[in-house]
Amino acid sequence: MAKKSNYIADSFNELKTNVSWTPWSEVQRYTIIVAIFTVLFSLAIWGVDTVFQKAIAGFFNIING
Repeated sequence: MAKKSNYIADSFNELKTNVSWTPWSEVQRYTIIVAIFTVLFSLAIWGVDTVFQKAIAGFFNIING
């Protein structure tokens, strides 16, 4: 059991001392950029889906006459 607790303590120590963390302001900026592009891509996919839906419905209306 001592090995596991030493491993966990060493892992936290490693994260605190040896890992270079991105500054918080940069993380916030990138999060906003990702959120904006996610919304834009979602709208683009919705638009393409709507166009294809109408095109296929029109095609079947022509076939069924």
